[in-house]
Amino acid sequence: MMVQALIKHLVSAGLLLICAAGAHAEAPASTLERIVETGTLRIGYSIDTSPFSYLDDDNDVVGYSIDLCGRVAQLLQQQLGMDKLTIAYVRRTPSDRVALLQNGDIDIECVASTNNAERRKSVSFSYPHFLTAVQFVSLKDGGPRVVADLRGRTVASTSGTTVIGEVNRMSRQQQLNIALVPTPDHESGFELMASGRVSAFVMDGILLSNMVANAVDPSVFQLSQDSVGPPEPYGLMMRHDDLAFRDAVNAALRQIFTQGEIGPIYQKWFLMPIAPGGINLHLPMSDSLERAFAEPTAVSE
Repeated sequence: MMVQALIKHLVSAGLLLICAAGAHAEAPASTLERIVETGTLRIGYSIDTSPFSYLDDDNDVVGYSIDLCGRVAQLLQQQLGMDKLTIAYVRRTPSDRVALLQNGDIDIECVASTNNAERRKSVSFSYPHFLTAVQFVSLKDGGPRVVADLRGRTVASTSGTTVIGEVNRMSRQQQLNIALVPTPDHESGFELMASGRVSAFVMDGILLSNMVANAVDPSVFQLSQDSVGPPEPYGLMMRHDDLAFRDAVNAALRQIFTQGEIGPIYQKWFLMPIAPGGINLHLPMSDSLERAFAEPTAVSE
């Protein structure tokens, strides 16, 4: 079946909605068409965002989001009637992930990107696959414990994330006079805090918990007792306005979430030992996340 005929067939079946070209002129008009033509799904991954997306000891791309997208790929293959669908992993950073999507260099980002109003101006998001709040980590010996303790201190956070905006906004609203040092990646920010060059590293709580758990001596660090803001959802990130692809991904996620597949995937990464150090995060699924999986709903204005 020719590509256009296949897509039209899927539309008539109610599975997909084909829309106009994406936001960037050089990007393909339809991700689904390109996937069928090339037989490849290009997944953006991170090297240091455990347990969502990272490299294991064998330099294989692994993680909760990676497993989730692997299953999405299988279901997309079925939706599109393809005999084979190859996954190509493309490394992305917090700073270049949106550009890679807009340029068509990746089809979907499978890491831990927060779905908020500002970011939705540039990209599309899938149904939420995790919920977390922004916290900070500090040295237990003399480090800040609550947000108010950050007054007049210097903190680090990762460039290209929504956290930097949240910290600056909180600092202005509460007149905390926080000095913020942007870092190129999570590891650099954590190291600045661990070496005492900044008072805290501010990032999503789940990522901080994992970094502390994998530290040489986790006992010297502490997570903040409160959060910078309310919990926000993570979503798989896709090119803006390619509604057909977004709807296809969400159809796959709905099946995964509501038909019993998400439980074992979640358990593998949050309730069992994971590479590289065999750390178990011991993080049961929250009630709010269970509700999000039971009734998948798009996050919008």
